[in-house]
Amino acid sequence: MYIQQLSLNHYRNYDHLSVQFDDKINVIIGENAQGKTNLMEAIYVLGFSKSHRTTKDKEIIQWEQNYAKIEGSVFKRKQQFPLEIQITNKGKKAKLNHLEQKRLSDYIGALNIVMFAPEDLNLVKGSPQIRRRFIDMEIGQIQPIYIYHLGQYVKILKQRNHLLKQLQKRKSNDLTMLRVLTEQMMEHAAIILEKRFMFMKRLRTWANEIHRGISRGIEDLDLQYAPTIDVSETDEKGKIGTILRESFERLETKEVERGTTLIGPHRDDLVFYVNKKNVQTFGSQGQQRTTALSLKLAEIELIYQEINDYPILLLDDVLSELDDFRQSHLLDTIEGKVQTFVSTTSVDGIHHQTLEKAEIFRIDNGKIIE
Repeated sequence: MYIQQLSLNHYRNYDHLSVQFDDKINVIIGENAQGKTNLMEAIYVLGFSKSHRTTKDKEIIQWEQNYAKIEGSVFKRKQQFPLEIQITNKGKKAKLNHLEQKRLSDYIGALNIVMFAPEDLNLVKGSPQIRRRFIDMEIGQIQPIYIYHLGQYVKILKQRNHLLKQLQKRKSNDLTMLRVLTEQMMEHAAIILEKRFMFMKRLRTWANEIHRGISRGIEDLDLQYAPTIDVSETDEKGKIGTILRESFERLETKEVERGTTLIGPHRDDLVFYVNKKNVQTFGSQGQQRTTALSLKLAEIELIYQEINDYPILLLDDVLSELDDFRQSHLLDTIEGKVQTFVSTTSVDGIHHQTLEKAEIFRIDNGKIIE
């Protein structure tokens, strides 16, 4: 899979841009605030229909313009097709093969992307929200129906939390409606949990193998999904649903007292162990970085296993954050098989044959300079 051509109109600091890319490795060089990360973000938005940097779509639109548009020509499994995302103050449109997709879950997955940026080094030591987002984005692009269930879950969760606040303040006493919302939410929660467990089981195998390679065979990596209810990856959806129901019934009074939903996928976490020790708590910075790198490289292999094609890899200002050995391991892993975009202020100090074959693009104030 690779992007052959990308066009931007009124996207952040890009007025108009049309560029063709190499199908192997592309290095985007520029000083800070010139637009190299904006270009990486645009590729990400083309795949996921939303940014990894902001939750407000209109921030993507160039100053004093009323829309932003991203168009890409994609090759996937020997087929070429166009993708398009257009964002206005009123919303966004996603087109696949010139046809507007009414549901984003019908669009996501057409272009598979793995991104590794400096903030991903916080995947291990950052908040549970970062880890949940990592899981959700990756499952969503290989099983788009997951996006639907997650969206429905979040929508009902907001309604339920609002009602719990009303009950807490005694502005409502409608426990019947609370139980209706609980039942609706549980249906989606059980599916989300089942799919997260399946994903973690597959990711664990790849991540440990890669981690052993980076650590020269002296460390084993284990990933464990940590739910807020007493279920495990050996449980089927039916059993997960039963335990969810029992847990919500037991906690109903406490949730009303607290005015919020206390259990569910929105509160779950992911725990990493290296040689059976919790990396978040006891791991060195080097072990935490190796764990994050192993997860990203494992994503690439998992996606290939699922769709029989490699995703596109975005390395946004991350090579400089890795030491020489981890840089080399990353570049050796992707060489020749994954279309890769590397953004950096300079390639000085990065010595690897992969970069010597790269197409170089220099960015200055939202323009590519020759």
